[in-house]
Amino acid sequence: MDVSFVNPFITATVETFKTMLNCELKMQKPVLKMEALHQYDVSGVIALTGQAQGIIALSFPKVLALKYVSIMLGTEIKIVGDDLTDAIGELANIVAGYAKQYLTEFKLTISLPNVVIGKNHRIAVPKGVPTMVVPFSSTHGEFAMEVALKTAK
Repeated sequence: MDVSFVNPFITATVETFKTMLNCELKMQKPVLKMEALHQYDVSGVIALTGQAQGIIALSFPKVLALKYVSIMLGTEIKIVGDDLTDAIGELANIVAGYAKQYLTEFKLTISLPNVVIGKNHRIAVPKGVPTMVVPFSSTHGEFAMEVALKTAK
């Protein structure tokens, strides 16, 4: 995977959180992940197709997902339910759509968001495609943005 594909997703994540959540993110050192397990509880996942295939995922600890959704909705959300899954899916959708504008050469189509909930869940990526994990921190906590993208070129 060309790591330059990750930059539009980093920019999109930082700008989306700044605009929608009034939250400044600090990017930590990106790492290449070789297995599908997550250390987080909630992931918003968007599939990408076109001349590049893969996924973008935003993965959060449950407490942080509830905090961000509470900020988005302007009311405290305390339980994992429809409000949480809808809002986390929408965050992932916005990040993917924002990044797509910088990857026009791949004629990407983004899927509807899927939200995966549960400890040690797995997110499938195209076979043989490494996943770049970009950890972020904020005053509210830490989460990760993951990109696995394989070009047809």
